[in-house]
Amino acid sequence: MELLWEITGWAGAVAILTAYLTVSMGWLKAGKGFQTANLLGACAFIANGAFHEAWPSVATNIAWFLISAVALLRMRSAKQASAAVADTAPVHFPGVPDTTGQLAVIEGLTGSVSGDAERERPLP
Repeated sequence: MELLWEITGWAGAVAILTAYLTVSMGWLKAGKGFQTANLLGACAFIANGAFHEAWPSVATNIAWFLISAVALLRMRSAKQASAAVADTAPVHFPGVPDTTGQLAVIEGLTGSVSGDAERERPLP
């Protein structure tokens, strides 16, 4: 049984160190994968620390777990909020370049072309 807790502790160390390495080297951004690896690594350290009765380590890793859990929840909330915003139609103001990639059609705007008051042409 002791071997299980040792393997768990080493797996937690690998998860946290790998996450830290990949973000520090710029290979990955500090996003969902980083936070998930930290969360799982902290869980493994909590189990290993509790087995060895290393209570300062357990307390530190509970805090580590909570930080990662809150970060993941905030990412999830931000994703849901941005999805709700994306569902609304974008507003396009005349004279402002359209960067959405969607075709904006403005109907009903006409004006006189200088010197030709008889014909109405759409404004550019």
